[in-house]
This record gives sequence, C-alpha cells and structure tokens, in this order.
Amino acid sequence: MNPTFASLSIAHLRTLDQLLHLKNLSHAAERLGVSQSALSRQLAHLREAFDDPLLVRQGRGYVLSEHAESLIEPLRQVLDELQALRQPATFDPARCERRFCLAASDYVAEHMLPLLVAALEREAPGVAIDYRIWQAGQYGLLASGEIDLATTLFDESPPNLHGRLLGEDRAVCLMRDDHPLSAVRALTQDDYLGYKHVRISGGGDKDSFIDRHLRAQGLQRRVSLEVPFFSATVQVIGNGQALATVPEHIARQLCRLHRLAWRPLGFIEHTQRYWVVWHQRLQASAEHRWLRNRVFDLWRQSQFGVQGGEPGSP
Repeated sequence: MNPTFASLSIAHLRTLDQLLHLKNLSHAAERLGVSQSALSRQLAHLREAFDDPLLVRQGRGYVLSEHAESLIEPLRQVLDELQALRQPATFDPARCERRFCLAASDYVAEHMLPLLVAALEREAPGVAIDYRIWQAGQYGLLASGEIDLATTLFDESPPNLHGRLLGEDRAVCLMRDDHPLSAVRALTQDDYLGYKHVRISGGGDKDSFIDRHLRAQGLQRRVSLEVPFFSATVQVIGNGQALATVPEHIARQLCRLHRLAWRPLGFIEHTQRYWVVWHQRLQASAEHRWLRNRVFDLWRQSQFGVQGGEPGSP
C-alpha cells in the first residue's frame, strides 16, 4: 500500500469530499475554515496518496479527473458510516430485541418490576429481562457485563460508574405494630441495642453506617439473622421482637401492607441516597439509555418511591 495513502486521516477525507464537491480551492478552504495555502498542501498530499491529479486546472477553474469522479460516491458512503459510528441511529424501542439484566432488592422486584414489565410489553415487546438480587459492593458485575443496570444505595459513586439519583431518605427502625418500642416517638441508642436485629443484605448498603457509629463507641448490635429479602424480614419481625433498619419509604409501604410499625432513630442522623447505576461502557448505548430512563421515570412516578411524613403504623 502507498505509505502516503495509509497515512490519510478523517480530516483528509473530509477535505477531499469538499474539493470534489466544490471544485474550487478558495471555496473549499472557506467551507473547511483553513487558509488556501494550507488547503493546497493538503491537495498535494491527496494527489500523492491517490497517485492521481484529482483536480485538473481548466481555464480559471478545475475539473475532476476520471479517478476523482469515481471517488465521489464511495467517499460519501465512508464519511456517512464514520458519522454513524459517532452518532448511532435513532433508537426505536418497538424494534429492539435484547435481553437486559437488572439487579435490585426483592422489594423493587415486588413493587416496581411489574410496572416495568407492563411498560415494556406496551413499548418494547421484544425486550426481555433477567432479574437478580443486588448485593452491596457487586460493582464488578456491572463492569463485566453480567448486570446491565442496578438500583442501590451508596454515598459516593465507585469509579467508572454513571448514575442518576432517584431520591434521598433516612433509615428508620421497623418492628411489629404492638412492639414495646412502638410506644416511643424516636428510639434512643439504648432502645436500639436492647433488642435483636434482622439485617437485610439485598438491595444495597442500608445500615452499615449504624455499625460504624457503634464500633466507634466499642459497641455492637445483636444481629440474629441476615437475609437478602425484605419479604422474609417482614415475616420474622412480625412474629417476634426483632428490629430491622430499613429506608423510611420502604417502611411506610410495608406498614400499609402488614401489621408493622416504624420509628425514627433519635440517636443518629444519616441521609441515604438511592441511585440507578450502570457502567461507563454502556453510557453511549441508545438501547441502554432508553431502558435506564424508563426505569428512572417509573420509579419517580410510582407510589413506591421515596416519600416523607410522620412516623406511623398501618
């Protein structure tokens, strides 16, 4: 291959395209925003690369060589394809056939996933969903492609992740509706440490801030059960004296559905942030952008999203 041809850049191809179209050096230089002398040097480089005069002077203007005429269409196709690489075609969800893997808690699976499935059935019937329980710290699965999108809690985003903030909330204490602590307005630290706890590991880091707070004082709570599911936690605390530390908006919803109550933590303040997150490698994907925006919109519109208010019970 001609080494000069091999050295051609996209800028050279764009220059050639303008020269073939305008057949005028001064007009092409103005269109490209370069000086006429610079354009003359580029034309000389192109002539060497193609081993052809390309533009042939005739009178006060130029005409295209036979080879230059043959380059017009293939050159336009190449530039169009390069443009398509930079700006993918408009995404049509109705034509999409792809399987996505989502990860979140069983609470999201129960209350939010049916809304998403219904929306996909209407708008993107060719899209399929795999769902798994998200565990705190599983960011490597986003990087590897095993998970496409996750909803979780964290205070600071790990490297190479993108995300949209779904909302902010505080942690509260969930208990059975006739629990002795349901009689107080806010739990003291002694109240909190006086009972066993159920820890929910699925869906993100909900309560390690409390463990850090207690360790700084040489204390720890009694975690009698750790499970990845909210549903199992509801059954356990509904049948005993154990407590669970959960986000307030989830506590409110669970209290509407079960014989439970919740109370704020009076001894610590901590804001929790909910995110929908994805890896940097999917940032420019039109299909993924549509899905994550749909998840975000459904969450914000849903009655199961973050809400405020006073402590309560069913």
